[in-house]
Amino acid sequence: MKIKPFISLVGLIALTGLFSPTNSMAQKQFTLEDLNFGGKNFYSMRPEARYLTWWGSKPVRQELNSCSLIDPANGKETTLFTLDEINEWAGLTASEDKIRHLYNVEFPYADRPIALVQNGHENIFVNFKTHKTEKKQERKQNTQARDWNHSSAATAYVLDHQLYVTDPNGTDHQLTKDGSRDIVYGQSVHRDEFGINGGLFWSPKGNRLAFYRMDQSMVNDYPLVDIPELDWKPAKGESRAAKADPIKYPMAGETSHKVTVGVYDLSTGKTIYLQAGDPTDRYFTNIAWSPDEKTIYMFEVNRDQNDCRLVSYDATTGAKLKELYHETDEKFVEPLHPIQFLPWNKDQFILQTQKDGYNHIYLFDKEGRQIKQLTSGKWVVLDVLGFNKKLKSIVYASSECNPIQRNTWMVDVNSGKRTLLDNGKGYHYARLNAAGDALIDSYSEPTVPHAYEFITLNTKPQRHHYFTAPDPWKGYKVPEYSNGTIKAADGTTDLYWRMVKPVDFDPTKKYPTVIYVYGGPHAHNVDATWHWGSRGWETYMAQKGYLLFILDNRGSDNRGKAFEQATFRHLGQQEMKDQMEGVKYLKSLPYVDQNRIGVHGWSFGGFMTISLITNYPDVFKVAVAGGPVIDWKWYEVMYGERYMDTPQTNPEGYAQTSLLPKAKDLKGKLQIIIGLNDPVVVPQHAYSFLKACIAAGTQPDFFVYPGEPHNMRGHQSVHLHDRITQYFEDYLKPLSAPAEKKAE
Repeated sequence: MKIKPFISLVGLIALTGLFSPTNSMAQKQFTLEDLNFGGKNFYSMRPEARYLTWWGSKPVRQELNSCSLIDPANGKETTLFTLDEINEWAGLTASEDKIRHLYNVEFPYADRPIALVQNGHENIFVNFKTHKTEKKQERKQNTQARDWNHSSAATAYVLDHQLYVTDPNGTDHQLTKDGSRDIVYGQSVHRDEFGINGGLFWSPKGNRLAFYRMDQSMVNDYPLVDIPELDWKPAKGESRAAKADPIKYPMAGETSHKVTVGVYDLSTGKTIYLQAGDPTDRYFTNIAWSPDEKTIYMFEVNRDQNDCRLVSYDATTGAKLKELYHETDEKFVEPLHPIQFLPWNKDQFILQTQKDGYNHIYLFDKEGRQIKQLTSGKWVVLDVLGFNKKLKSIVYASSECNPIQRNTWMVDVNSGKRTLLDNGKGYHYARLNAAGDALIDSYSEPTVPHAYEFITLNTKPQRHHYFTAPDPWKGYKVPEYSNGTIKAADGTTDLYWRMVKPVDFDPTKKYPTVIYVYGGPHAHNVDATWHWGSRGWETYMAQKGYLLFILDNRGSDNRGKAFEQATFRHLGQQEMKDQMEGVKYLKSLPYVDQNRIGVHGWSFGGFMTISLITNYPDVFKVAVAGGPVIDWKWYEVMYGERYMDTPQTNPEGYAQTSLLPKAKDLKGKLQIIIGLNDPVVVPQHAYSFLKACIAAGTQPDFFVYPGEPHNMRGHQSVHLHDRITQYFEDYLKPLSAPAEKKAE
């Protein structure tokens, strides 16, 4: 399971457009209830968003009480139906059965006026031309996984650990009987690594279902504890004591689970398993189907994660057919995307790999012969959005315009010509229609809040502006947000930073400074979004007189293989060197108080936070570390071994990166915060560091959120950020010298 940067939804909203400077007369002040996800006023402070989807090639706006067809050329909207009409046509009269909003209505058939709505226990297919309900499907409750196939209208789901398929006629078929806590069906495996986010894989026409089966009976239990809610009352004879709630958690170097892949055929009712051989110490990922549903493809990775093979299997017998692609790397190779067949040529597919140093798209024939490389350059393909059949082109997102941008492009498969589809600025999330000839483009820029365009794809793409959200923060005092680069510790690599200056900034004053850090793989903090991706908490701290600095060091994502692999086998070491280059830059600024520098981060950022305050105790005065990794030998197999190898093969690296020996070097104020029920960075990390501090005679502070996982949920996130803020207010902000000393 990937370590996630601690970016709450307030952070994600910040990426798409919240912060806008106002004039000096503004008097309003923010609270955490305004800025933090879970806050009582958070949603009213967000920029206006538009819920948009496609009905075939027609854009539709989804609202609370209606759905409207949009004319892309002029933005004119025509109502398709209202919420009251849908409930009436569906015959829903009881309040508990009614559809409550239309934000998530789907249009599953491009050529039919069918709206798919859900009321919690049913999928309802309403014809909005005839005003009649065409079909209702029971929606099983409390499922552990579910996937509906729009072609066959069959549904796969997992209930009470067992895998079922509901056929198009509504008949349930139980596929398994041995499902349990140890035997997991149809769900994500390998702890969400290798791009995995589910375990059910329908064939293109929905006639066959591939699924994961994970045997984790051999994996050690990790003893989490479930503490009852304050108002919980035990049933008669039931204990009121806390209960054990163990999870399966394979740590680096220990025994891991075993995964196999099954295939269920709806027409025969039979299940077979792919004959992939012994699954011990192997990872199976990126499952894909051939267009004719006869062949399954998957990437197979060894436990060392330096050998990756694309293998095909017969979907009817499970027999291995052929190895089509083989890639090795002296450090690690990490397949994240399934292959995709060209809609106009079923004998060719595209494959994504960073074998040339950057993730790019390659064209292969179905026998595994590489035809050509379709994209190239010192930039990264971020996602393949789909295909334009008419132009025989691939639509994709990349960082070609700028390393901190995401823009939408199209590449002609025959000529290799690339065409920029959006405005070439900012950060764009585009959604392609069914025909592949138009996009809904949702984006923001450093000076533009959340905005939308419709883009028509042809030899000369046409963009039509649809909507730009107004600034909901007008009238509030906001800080200055800036962006730039410095050189990494290697002296050559550009690193991107964001700075948030205090409200009412005075360059003649010296300010306490907080470095917010993540620094780990598969994440970054600095984007060309609204105010460079600044988080709400940064604005809150700037309002209180702090300067915030955020730097993406080597090891973070979207910068190519060498950039990410620079940290291999020694996590935290190169990252700290790069962060200290950021500190060097800060110290060159006359308005940064060198005696009041703090650091804060969560997860990998928590690991970085404690690494920095203990390795550079004379630089960092105060630190707040959330959910920190303390020793990588206690982290999970897939992630830990990819970047560190095993404790058995890399004892020097594990010893170098462990924070336990650093407990004695703690000089400043450190607060550690965790969720008691964290299944990602298990509590053993924090507890062991506390024990090491006790032995060393150092004095960290500690706070725990009972019942919470890796990140705090709901209003507890407001409480968390209030606590983080107060710690800096108590220990970093106070001056030993007279207040607000002037810069010399």
